[in-house]
Amino acid sequence: MAGRASIPTNNSALIAIIADEDTVTGFLMAGVGNVDLRKKTNYLLVDNKTTVKQIEDAFKEFTTREDIAIVLISQYIANMIRFLVDSYNKPVPAILEIPSKDHPYDPAHDSVLSRVKYLFSAESVASDRR
Repeated sequence: MAGRASIPTNNSALIAIIADEDTVTGFLMAGVGNVDLRKKTNYLLVDNKTTVKQIEDAFKEFTTREDIAIVLISQYIANMIRFLVDSYNKPVPAILEIPSKDHPYDPAHDSVLSRVKYLFSAESVASDRR
């Protein structure tokens, strides 16, 4: 299958998290956390001291690591780096925007949902031409 992204098939595919303390803690308690030999983690805990640059750097790192299959990011944090999230177009790792305790999910800002709506609208236009 030429042109398809390869998904790691070994047991080391990870989920990365960029979120507030409560969300990250919940995922860590569920066993999602990982620290490798270089002391690199698969999560970024965002608080009021975290800069946008740190969030951007973590997003870029997580989306380029070979061992990460999914990046979960709180939607309000994704809005801080919306230009990066919207410009990301690779299938792996998949970027999923999630709600947080203090910030409800807004489907109008979800880049994945907007791409799906676009694809379905383009598909429906193509099917009408047949």
